[in-house]
Amino acid sequence: MSTPARITLCPKGPEISRLVQGYWRLSEWRMSDQELLTFVKQHVELGITTVDHAAIYGPPPCEALFGKALALQPSLRDELEIVSKFGIVPGDNHKVWHYDARPHKIVESVDQSLARLGVEYLDILLVHRPDYLLNADEVAECFEQLKQAGKVKHFGVSNFTKAQFELLQSRLNFPLVTNQVELNPLNLPLLESGDLEFLQQHHITPMAWSCLAGGRIFHEQSEQINRLRTCLQQVANETGAGSIDEVVYAWVAKLPAKPALIVGSGNIGRVRAAVSALELELGQEQWYRIWEASQGHKVK
Repeated sequence: MSTPARITLCPKGPEISRLVQGYWRLSEWRMSDQELLTFVKQHVELGITTVDHAAIYGPPPCEALFGKALALQPSLRDELEIVSKFGIVPGDNHKVWHYDARPHKIVESVDQSLARLGVEYLDILLVHRPDYLLNADEVAECFEQLKQAGKVKHFGVSNFTKAQFELLQSRLNFPLVTNQVELNPLNLPLLESGDLEFLQQHHITPMAWSCLAGGRIFHEQSEQINRLRTCLQQVANETGAGSIDEVVYAWVAKLPAKPALIVGSGNIGRVRAAVSALELELGQEQWYRIWEASQGHKVK
């Protein structure tokens, strides 16, 4: 198994690993601090040095769990690119879930993330979801202040449309380095939206979250997913893939936008399967066969 090549997210942007270890479900993994540290070191040895977090992940806060493990070997920070996100505010008995990209809330979220992780800066900070009340001028000014303060090196967005991306970028004098989007064989409308083509046009690499559709591909029972699962297994047999996981990652990786793939599993075996997937070459007909199995009809 070869080490995946590293990629640059955009011109003059940061370099990250092609595979990104996601920590969305870290609190469910029930790892001790030492077990988590071992897991981090294992995926770093596989060439996966970029880690994906968000202020909302948990409870308990996944960033805090990660920070406790990292504190056991602080020097490991120098081998990592840490991504985090802000902007989703959970509801309680008195308030509904909502988005909040006001400057003071951005700074508050960043400071909390830094404290939880026990680090001095974030490599990349993303707007987690488009806030319909987002003031682009105010957010741009806040980003500039965070950059000048050394708290964040680079900025990007997550789940933004082309228009939302362009608006925020128009207010910044440095590039938004990525758009983190949901990419998997069950989220085909994104392929028709023009958002991936926009990123390609500007040489911006997207980050693909939920490549395995949150596990739905493996467990859900529906006509669409049963059809897709059968097709994935057929392609796995044809290509010699060790699992349908590998086929799905290879399907996403084949997209011309060449996304960085976020791996959400805390099982190092599943992580190794994702690394193996980058060596799996799907044919044109195989890629479209998977598309057809999900869509339920042939191309028109």
